[in-house]
Amino acid sequence: MSLKAGIIGLPNVGKSTLFNAITKKNILAANYPFATIDPNVGVVTVPDSRLEFLENLYLPERTIPTTFEFTDIAGLVKGASKGEGLGNKFLSHIREVDAVVEVVRCFDDADIIHVEGAVNPIRDIEIINVELILADLEIVENRIGKIEKKAETTKDKDTVLELNALTKAKKSLDQNIPLRQVEFSEDELEAIKSFNFITLKPLIYAANVNEDDAVLGENAYTRKVAEYAEKDNASVIVMCAKMESELVELSEQERKAFLQDLGIEYAGLDKLIFATYNLLGLETFFTVGKDEVRAWTFKKGMKAPACAGIIHSDFERGFIKAEVTSFNDLEELGNEKAVKESGKLRLEGKDYIMQDGDICYFRFNV
Repeated sequence: MSLKAGIIGLPNVGKSTLFNAITKKNILAANYPFATIDPNVGVVTVPDSRLEFLENLYLPERTIPTTFEFTDIAGLVKGASKGEGLGNKFLSHIREVDAVVEVVRCFDDADIIHVEGAVNPIRDIEIINVELILADLEIVENRIGKIEKKAETTKDKDTVLELNALTKAKKSLDQNIPLRQVEFSEDELEAIKSFNFITLKPLIYAANVNEDDAVLGENAYTRKVAEYAEKDNASVIVMCAKMESELVELSEQERKAFLQDLGIEYAGLDKLIFATYNLLGLETFFTVGKDEVRAWTFKKGMKAPACAGIIHSDFERGFIKAEVTSFNDLEELGNEKAVKESGKLRLEGKDYIMQDGDICYFRFNV
């Protein structure tokens, strides 16, 4: 299951530095706008302590964590919706992601140029949000113009549904309200799904601070961002991209010791990865054995056959049953034998809704 989170923001807010840290890659991170011209895609490992337990229990030949993609997208400037800067290219790239991480500069540094002349995180957020709203509004208005007459004359059910959803979207966007704040029915969401509206995507604000404020966990700028995000139905992660890029160069043991010395429980990157994973509605199930222990990503609410299909389409097509053990039961009881003897090993059918932490063996026949 390939899911993507896109990193956006004004130029020089720390997007590429953050991306470098996330993917441990060394892409260009220069102190001028548009240092990142094409989207850079990196695969991110989701930290999961459960894998370590399973690895120690089964001693497999290989252990494969679950992953998803982060895409670093070129910096946006005022007027992007009208093609300013790399606007049109930027907007086409961001339509392809599943969730948005908006990096907001929340630190002062005279040596790093701010494209708007001074640090003001709310102004920066609103510049980007207005451009995204205008980009979505253009699509909405164009589509309404094409189907309005057909909906009125033919009364076609699907066309009428689409028009109603688009009319609701236009009313919101005209009032400068992003579509993620609008209550659409499931049918309406399905009707407008193909347009990939940017403001309908879930959003996290990554407040980029200096090292001292990362330890404190906030500053005057981040408090303003948190207030804004609450009204926007979005969450905020406070982090220092520069410190995160230095942390990834350390060994795991050195990294833990460094964070402990600072009194920080989780690195900013880990918090961002967890938050993005949750934002996308993702959960994890496991397959285990001597050859491989592996974590698999699935969408919350998926049933067992669909999850089996993530491994191989034949597993879904010929699904019979799933042998399921809860990770918590295995951890508590210590091994498979104890789980079976306690009656905690379950046989689940086609209607079983998979749960985070399920350990599965799928029975199938094709």
